[in-house]
Formats: sequence, structure tokens, C-alpha cells
Amino acid sequence: MTKELRRLSILMLVMFLALFASTSWIQVVQADALGSNPANKRTLYDSFEVQRGSIIASGAAIASSVPSNDVYSWQRVYTDADMWAPVTGYINPALGPGSVTGIEQAMNAALSGTAGSQFLARVERIFTGQPPRGSNVVLSLDAQVQRAAYEALGDLQGGILAIEPSTGRVLAMVTSPSFDTNLLASHIPSEVNAAHDALVADPGKPLSNRAIAGDLNPPGSTFKLVVASAALASGEYTPQSTLPNPASYQLPQSSSLVFNASGGTCGPGETVTIADALRLSCNIPFAELAVELGDQAIREEAEKYGFDRSFELPVLSTASSYPRTIMDDAQTALSGFGQGQVTATPLQMAMVSAGIANGGVVMNPRMVDRVIGPDLAVQQTFEDTEFGRALDEDIANELVSMMVANVSDGAASGARIDGVDVAGKTGTSENGPGDPYSLWFTGFAPAESPQVAVAVVVEDGGGQGQSGSGNTIAAPIAKKVMEAVLGR
Repeated sequence: MTKELRRLSILMLVMFLALFASTSWIQVVQADALGSNPANKRTLYDSFEVQRGSIIASGAAIASSVPSNDVYSWQRVYTDADMWAPVTGYINPALGPGSVTGIEQAMNAALSGTAGSQFLARVERIFTGQPPRGSNVVLSLDAQVQRAAYEALGDLQGGILAIEPSTGRVLAMVTSPSFDTNLLASHIPSEVNAAHDALVADPGKPLSNRAIAGDLNPPGSTFKLVVASAALASGEYTPQSTLPNPASYQLPQSSSLVFNASGGTCGPGETVTIADALRLSCNIPFAELAVELGDQAIREEAEKYGFDRSFELPVLSTASSYPRTIMDDAQTALSGFGQGQVTATPLQMAMVSAGIANGGVVMNPRMVDRVIGPDLAVQQTFEDTEFGRALDEDIANELVSMMVANVSDGAASGARIDGVDVAGKTGTSENGPGDPYSLWFTGFAPAESPQVAVAVVVEDGGGQGQSGSGNTIAAPIAKKVMEAVLGR
């Protein structure tokens, strides 16, 4: 072999290896990312040439594919569509940028059979002549708990997120108003575009997943859990530490006044303990406490629970916000009772309760348990992972006791369950002047061995403007969700 032929052979070999490596990288390593990219229209069209896998909850398909006699070959069908809409989302290549959402988008590669983990299965089907099929995605959500949450929220505007404290597995995700995902799965472009445009124009924003995203609400007094956590974790405070107990409080460097919901002092006496201030959900003591702690300490504690972070469940959540800019004492005081610039999702407030319930360890939330192939072989499993430790276990136990008192003998009595110790915290947060309140509850049960942590937000004052409260509207909703988990 001449020197020129040897060089040419080496060059051809290098080019072949480079081509093999790049195509292997794209088809195996990058397959999941490319398949779930909503801008990848080719993947969306290809996914309708195969029988797309089902989305399964509690052993039953809540999204499946049936034969279609049009160009797309398969029609996506959703069961109890309104109830599961924030979970499944929808898929339709006839739409524009919003052609795929929810689990349909996040797990598109697995559902369409294009995931990297399914590469060998695709090769096998080519050689055996079997028709291509996608894999099934098995969710962590419990259908019975989902229905209880959906029916409890009813026609109210808001969101619910229930989570298993020790694992981070999401048990229920509900938003209202919702919509029929089957309308957006139609293969008739004129119909699906008309339905989509109507949903976009709806002032109730039914396309928003209020459980993990949407227009975030101030968390109100539920955020007092984070402030109390920061105080106890500092080592400078205990549940019995006292704070001044005036009937009004002037914000530092401001003429604005803060009042307790009762309009008076936080119980009798010139001082009040942190435990009693939480139990009675008083604003003034927590405004004072926030100023003493400083916004940096509160921010750091909030971030230990997940604030200022978005999570892939694998559906992407909107980050709840505690301002990262340095705030003055007036703004810090407002943050002490979840007002000012603090905003949160039900997911985030459920993570706060779940972290306290789990001995101070916050788990990463997840919605998927496993992916099962058409041959019923498990192709992928999803493990429980820790987000981080927010509190030492002994301090978390102190907070648990404070939250139990809040339900048994305090401002969260609406969440009581006979024979069960429930830990909880309500919130009634203000929006603009004259605007309806946002009503909250977050908590867990049973307190001694938590099986579920839940957060509920009801927007638009629950239809009662500024008359409703977290205890009268949000807490009873959360109670029904917890009862469903406990089988009561």
C-alpha cells in the first residue's frame, strides 16, 4: 500500500468513526432531550406514526391512543380530561408552539418510543417486523386522591398539590378552572385552533397550572412556617421566646401600619411567644421577628425549602420567589407574614410542610414512578432524591408540635380530622387594594407518621372577596385530600 493510500484510508476511517460517534450521540445520548423539545416538530409528527404509549395512574390509563383514519394514524384520547389536564397536558401537531404540554411533553421521548433507553427495542422491532410502539409512563399520582382534590376544589379558582413527605412522590395535582384536553387533541385544525383560542382568551386562565405555575400568589401566613424555621434554626430562639405584643405595628422607616387579623393584640399580655403567635396566626409578632432575623437569614431558609428554584417533576414548575435583592426593614417585615414581594406555588408550600414532616429533609418532588415497554418490561425507574436538609430533626419536631397546636387549638381548626393529629397552617393573603384575598392552607397528616403533605390556594377570595379566610375555605379542602390519603 502506498503512503498516499494509507493516509487516505486513515482519513476515511477517522471520518467514519466521527460520523458513527456523532450519530450515536444524537440517537442515544441526546435522544431524550431532542424528543422532549417542543420546537422539534419532526418528533411530534413521528410520534403519531406509532401507537403512543399510555399515561397510567393507579393502574388505569388516563391518556391512550386509538386508531385514526387520517394522516396521523393515531388519535390521543384522555379519560376524565378536566380532572387530569394539569397532569397529562395534551399533544397535537396541528397546533403551533403550544402543541404539547404536561407529561405528554416532558415524557414525549418515552411515550413516542424515541427515548435513548428504547434504542435496542427499536432495533429489535426493525428486524422482527413488529409495528413501532411507544412505552407507557406510570405516574406516582393516586387516582382516588386526585378525584378527592378535584371535587373538593370544585368551581373555585385555585390549585392543590399533595405530596408524600418521605419520598417526594406527588399524589395529586389539581387546578381550577380546568379544560377538556380532548378538545385540543382533535385532528381537525380549525376545531382545535378555535378551542385553543377560546381557552387563551378565557379570563379564568384555564390553561394555567395553578398547582405548580401560573400567576403566583403571595403565600400569606403559611410563610410564617419559613420564618419560624429560620428563627429556631438560628439557635437564638425557641418556641417559647417572646416578642412585643402591640395592637398595631408601624413598619420601619414608614408611616404604614400593620395589624393582626383580629384587629387587637395577639392574645393577652404585653408579650407573646413565637408558638402562640403561630398558633393564633398573628402578623405583628412575625413582622417583628422578621426584622430581628433580617432578610438574608429568611432568604437562606426559604431557599433551603426550594424557593427561587424551579423543579422538573418532570413537568417544569415556576420558581416561587423570595427576593434576592437586599430588602429594607419595611419590606422584610412584610415578608414575615408572607406579603410584600414573596410569592409561592402550592407545590412550594407543600414542600415546606413536607420538609418539616420529614424530620427537616426536603425531597425533590416527582410525578413519574417508571416507564414500561410494550412487552411490559420496566425500561426506566425514577428514584427518590433529596433536595437538601432545611432543619435539624429536633427543631423540625418543635415545628411539628407548633403546627399541630395550630389545628387542634388555633387558627387552622378547619383542617381537623377526628382521631388524627393534623399539623397545619392557614394563610389569608392580600393582593391589590380592594382585591379579593388569596386563601391558603398547608399541612400534613398524621403528624406522628406523615403520609401526605398538602397545600391549597383558593384565588379570588373563594368568591367572597375579602370576607373569606384560609381556615373557612382552604383548610376544609385540604382536609378532604388528607382524608382520601388516609382512607377515611
